[in-house]
Amino acid sequence: MGSGAVSKFEEHQQKGGRGRDVRLGAAFTGTVGHVVDPRPVLIVTGLVQEARIAAGPGMFVICSSSDSSQLRALLATLDSTTFRGVISFGVAGGLDPALRSGDVVVATEVMAGDTRWLAGLSLSEEVIRSVAMRRRRVVRGGLAGVEHVVAARSCKAALRLETGAAAVDMESHIAAAYAAEAGLPFAALRVISDPATRALPAVARNAIKPNGDIDLPKVFRSIARNPLMLRSLVSTGIDFNRALRSLRGCRSFLLGSESLVPANF
Repeated sequence: MGSGAVSKFEEHQQKGGRGRDVRLGAAFTGTVGHVVDPRPVLIVTGLVQEARIAAGPGMFVICSSSDSSQLRALLATLDSTTFRGVISFGVAGGLDPALRSGDVVVATEVMAGDTRWLAGLSLSEEVIRSVAMRRRRVVRGGLAGVEHVVAARSCKAALRLETGAAAVDMESHIAAAYAAEAGLPFAALRVISDPATRALPAVARNAIKPNGDIDLPKVFRSIARNPLMLRSLVSTGIDFNRALRSLRGCRSFLLGSESLVPANF
């Protein structure tokens, strides 16, 4: 995937058109008055698995490989006028102890330090009820943006106390800042992978290759050196796979079959 763009999905990416009032909805036919806006939505992800789920017609998907600097550099190469909106899409760490792996957080705001960005889209109550019927819990809440992985339970608790956020990730604040600077609508949808009550093993956060893939030999070497970590690593893997299954179910939000409703900007 090179510098972070999901090149294998380029056949699905579309460009063109201009406009300001954007509706991210059915078939990605955002409109200005009655004029169809053909520009794609920029989807910001952190992992290659997230990018693969998001890719499709009407999407321009980029992947940071969990590297904040790489994400900023990648965004700097893009022409913001070719997009009609920005969505941060992927997994997140839980901060709210009530949330479990697989639960969905639709951002009401994103915060990083003293800066806050409002999320311009929210799901209707009808959509939330329909998702709940599929055994996916959907909540509205804030997202905390960080530059490095928040792994320890104590650190998650401290960040929860400081921000009141429901979850934490490494891309949403960067995507929100990009959207704000460009004057584009912004939304974030994140699925809990590691809940607040579970620490993220060091090997799980250090085994991501620059292209976003998992370095399995590195994982196996770590287990060989410390077999006791196997149990926590297995639990983390189960949580992550559950989150990815839930995220796949959320892709219909992007497609518009479960409508995303724009808030006022």
